Amino acid sequence: MKISTEINSISQFVGMEDAVRIVADAGFDAWDFSMHVMAGYNWSTGEYAPPEHPLNGDGYLEYAEKLGRIGRENGIVCNQSHSPYPVFVPQIAQKAHRALECTAAAGGGICVIHPHNNKTPEENAEYFKEFLPTAKKLGVKIACENMYNWDEAAGHTAPAACSDPANFTAHIDAVNDPYLVACLDIGHAEMMHWFGVSAADMARALGGKRLKALHIHDNDRRGDKHQIPFSMDIDFEPVVKALHDINYTGYFTLESASYLRKYSPDDIKGGVKKMAQAARRLADMFESLDK
Repeated sequence: MKISTEINSISQFVGMEDAVRIVADAGFDAWDFSMHVMAGYNWSTGEYAPPEHPLNGDGYLEYAEKLGRIGRENGIVCNQSHSPYPVFVPQIAQKAHRALECTAAAGGGICVIHPHNNKTPEENAEYFKEFLPTAKKLGVKIACENMYNWDEAAGHTAPAACSDPANFTAHIDAVNDPYLVACLDIGHAEMMHWFGVSAADMARALGGKRLKALHIHDNDRRGDKHQIPFSMDIDFEPVVKALHDINYTGYFTLESASYLRKYSPDDIKGGVKKMAQAARRLADMFESLDK
């Protein structure tokens, strides 16, 4: 089992190019090309203002190719990516085409694209179908991710697109195309335990045919904390067992994006190495089930 991690949290300290190098040095097998910088969305004001960045300029493909080359020179590959969000902003949703192009240029084979939180499987199917021609042309699969809403009165999560096993499988099956697969966000799934949902149940419902990517992080099963595995309240043993039982063949990809916030720029390499150790522990759990 190979391990990977997103580079967005690291690049905020050192930039994307050095982030890829640090991921390689930490012991990961791959890197997740998180393209959140394409969005430039201010959640407080609702303003859309993409920052100056190579991915927002005319040379975005050359930059993506450069990142892929840096990875290969350091012994790792791009296994997957993340298109910018929130997708309820039309200009950001349309950047999925660019994200797919960048994924292919970097050498990745899967691009995670959020569904619209409050749309039905059939409505989101039409949304995803808009990007399928680009995905097929580039040879990059789209991965739909399980989402959540927030119930202020109850003080916990509320249902959203793909937030339970039946709704998630319905989203994938509504498109019914091998170029739309599932990315199971383990933290999001465990936050839905109020409704009888678990990440293990989600994995088993999706099965190995649909489930091709993961977002792995830990939390208190209430808030979206994005911490490293084994640091909070998620029990990863049944999750890993479920993934093994369905013959999951993808990477173990961390999305522990908030973990590095406690580190200073001088300590960032040590923090990423601890992330790799946590991911490798999960991979070892998976592989031990073969013995």
